[in-house]
Amino acid sequence: MSILVDSQWLQAHLDAPGLVVLDATVVLPSPEFDGDYRVDSGYDGWFQAHIPGSRHADLLTELADTQAGFSFALPRPEALVNALANLGAGEGKTVVIYDRADGFWAARLWWMLRGTGIDARVLDGGFNAWREAGLPEYSGPAKPITPVQNWSINPRPELWIDRSGVEAIVAGNAPGQLICALGAALFEGTAATRYARRGHIPGSRNLPARHLFDAHGRYLPKDALALAIGPTLLHSEGPLILYCGGGISAAANALALTLLGRQDIAIYDGSLQEWAADARLPMTTGAAPA
Repeated sequence: MSILVDSQWLQAHLDAPGLVVLDATVVLPSPEFDGDYRVDSGYDGWFQAHIPGSRHADLLTELADTQAGFSFALPRPEALVNALANLGAGEGKTVVIYDRADGFWAARLWWMLRGTGIDARVLDGGFNAWREAGLPEYSGPAKPITPVQNWSINPRPELWIDRSGVEAIVAGNAPGQLICALGAALFEGTAATRYARRGHIPGSRNLPARHLFDAHGRYLPKDALALAIGPTLLHSEGPLILYCGGGISAAANALALTLLGRQDIAIYDGSLQEWAADARLPMTTGAAPA
């Protein structure tokens, strides 16, 4: 099953039995100064305009562990599938995810489901592609749903890594190539950051997630994706450990790498929101070594 679907496919299948369409958007403005962390639900934007029949999936609260020390933390698998069931997504359903931003939020929810053994699909280009195609839009609340049976959970813990696992890699006690999905200025520490400190985790390579999309917000074709990622990273030995600010844009890198056949990928869920907040943990600035 292809991970990506286009707007024409989705339009043709909107009335298919078992299809569930989820808008995963969260509002996270760029920082205006260091430590400027602002975040809000994407529900209001979804309410104003969305793909007919879709529902808003709240990655900020309902599909997150709100007791963690950082935003968007991965919830327990049981809590995740329960929240999905409340959205009408469960056993026997086909889930298509989109967002109204740059595709990172859709990739994040896709990776979260993948981590519980659920294969979802992502609308390539998101709501912008839907709108550009001139397809119908809807506004207002979602229609009531019939309760559904939760998915059987088949967790894949290897898709995630925690802070201690990253610390082991930095110390040279565990294999893995760290890859930061933030833009070059944030990676190098020359731009304002919403996190506690500027820069990146030592030993990281920089693969800005935005470089993996075309001008219309769609993932590059596979040959172009491979060139954008580069053979050094694409064919490196050992696991690829992806992070960003909060494990969101890293998920777009994870999706792109999965499209190209890489399987040994893990996302550091806390990312810089957790790492930079602990002054005991090392960070560095400047470009990655050639």
